[in-house]
Amino acid sequence: MNTVELIIFIVYLAFMLGIGFFFFLRSKNAGEKDYFLGGRNMGAWVSALSAGASDMSAWVLMGLPASVYAAGMGQTWIAIGLALGYAGSWIFEAPRLRRFSILADDSITIPQYLTNRFLSKSRVLRILCAVIFLLAYTVYAASSIKACGTLFHSVIGIPATTAMYIAALIIVGYTFLGGFSAVCWTDFFQGLLMLAALLVAPLFALTLLRGTSGAGELPLGYWSLRSGWQSVVSGLGWGLGYFGMPHIIIRFMSIRSEKEVRKSGIIGISWTVIILVFSVAAGAVGRMLLGQIDDPSVVFITMVRRIFPAAVSGILLSAILAAAMSTADSQLLASASAFASDVYKPVFRRQASDREMLWASRIIVFLIAGAALLIAANPASGTVMGLVENAWGVFGAAFGPVILLSLFWKRFTFSGAAAGILAGAAADVAWLMLKKDATGIYEIIPGFLAGLVIAVAVSLLSPAPPEQVCSLFDRASRPEDV
Repeated sequence: MNTVELIIFIVYLAFMLGIGFFFFLRSKNAGEKDYFLGGRNMGAWVSALSAGASDMSAWVLMGLPASVYAAGMGQTWIAIGLALGYAGSWIFEAPRLRRFSILADDSITIPQYLTNRFLSKSRVLRILCAVIFLLAYTVYAASSIKACGTLFHSVIGIPATTAMYIAALIIVGYTFLGGFSAVCWTDFFQGLLMLAALLVAPLFALTLLRGTSGAGELPLGYWSLRSGWQSVVSGLGWGLGYFGMPHIIIRFMSIRSEKEVRKSGIIGISWTVIILVFSVAAGAVGRMLLGQIDDPSVVFITMVRRIFPAAVSGILLSAILAAAMSTADSQLLASASAFASDVYKPVFRRQASDREMLWASRIIVFLIAGAALLIAANPASGTVMGLVENAWGVFGAAFGPVILLSLFWKRFTFSGAAAGILAGAAADVAWLMLKKDATGIYEIIPGFLAGLVIAVAVSLLSPAPPEQVCSLFDRASRPEDV
């Protein structure tokens, strides 16, 4: 156990909890919109870094460097796909989604937006979305909690399961207290920390390698981007997930103005590209510096601890905590908001007050975190990267085609949206279970295509949207500062 690193971790975690307490005290009388969407008052920098940090979970410091470390630069196609998808979501999706969500009865969650987009009173879409949220986010949050356990076990030596309980408690604490504002501001600071760590570690490692041959011979073809077509297609397919990732695109809805959306997009895309480039660099440089290590998932941890003194390594390794926590908090809040606003109030308690809604969502935060903790603590649950991959695929396939069609196709119908979500999720899960191992194709690709085709087909077979829905589409399609 390194005492200095432990102290730094404790100070960092206390700082995150402090942010939660600050927003709890500041917004005691806040309503549902403030807790779930920060009152639509987020600035460009906070929105951009919060969206990026909530996306780039611990896999960017553990999973992706491990893949590049072990298999070479052919794994870079994942980073390329993510960069393209993220840029596309900010450029094409963000401005329209913000406008649509405001005009569609000031929607504060993705299920609310999809229902209000069609001026529907039906609860089908809300309940369907909330169920998928609860299931997929539980798996996704488990990956972040598992990463925290690996970090604490590798660095401090405490049992991984104990570390998972500690991490879950901290994450739940500030999410429970401060809501969306606390999550965004903690993600903002965590995004800065992640960027600093990924910039510093590979660059310092390269200076140590200057003039040396490294720790050993690299495998033949290590530096080649050539890979099987399945790897290229699957890597690029990761980018499709951004168009339907609720905890990321909810940030688009929270930005205070359309002008801020454009500014935030520039910041967010730049941050993400730099993060992905240096995540790949961390894996490659780590392979040259360290040679062969037993567990590739700790390549970043091992490299940082070998290069820097404890006072510096503690700060840099806190970036893994930042990556894990910044994703888990957003996932917990998104699933809690979906349950409270889209299931609890419309189905069970139509007259529920704002205060009752807030407490219902906070209870859901606890329940989802508990279920995620059980998954993470199970040795058979798989790797951090594997858990992320499964949840990412479900979200991208279920919601990506539907969100895009709702923003860009006037003929899209409520029935088409419901069918598209079901088809996308079902095809993704079916491909994962039956075809992925045989074909090597990431399940998000057939899932996304199935959701898109079914959504279009059912919409064309359904009656055309009424005039009021078409009028809403026309108003939301016009760029204006709403």
